[in-house]
Amino acid sequence: MFEKKVTEWTLIPASEGELEQVRARCRRLVQRRAALSAGIAAVPLPGLDVVSDIRLFAALIEDINREFGLTPEQVGRLQPRFKLMAYEAAVAVGGTMVGKYVTKEVVLQIMKRAGAGMAARQATRFVPLAGQAAAAAIGFFAFRQIGYQHVEACARVAQEVMLAQQQR
Repeated sequence: MFEKKVTEWTLIPASEGELEQVRARCRRLVQRRAALSAGIAAVPLPGLDVVSDIRLFAALIEDINREFGLTPEQVGRLQPRFKLMAYEAAVAVGGTMVGKYVTKEVVLQIMKRAGAGMAARQATRFVPLAGQAAAAAIGFFAFRQIGYQHVEACARVAQEVMLAQQQR
């Protein structure tokens, strides 16, 4: 069978090359999850897309944090100086989900920021076929945009900590 990659011990990338590899891997992950979200949005069941988006997005955020070495547990294992630096960098870049536990409430706050897209997606459901396709497209782009923003926030935080570790 398939064996899931164990990444609990993933560290913050140690070089620019590693950072770029992680960024690219996470962007592909965002693309796949956004496509899955769009597929679910095309199903004409009201509310199904919102519930699935919350679950998909929460899992996506945790996976991205883990890839960058920025889950709460991973940050907790850093030396105190670097731990503080990671949290300060997360605040500076506006990474509300970097190094934090992802809760339903946090995901809902993020999704509210994309509220116009979500409202438009729900409204298009009332137009048969074309509306479902439009809802899927809107959902894909909104999910992807939010995911990409999180990848970039994590990359900036990881880069700050990486540079500080190299200078010690």
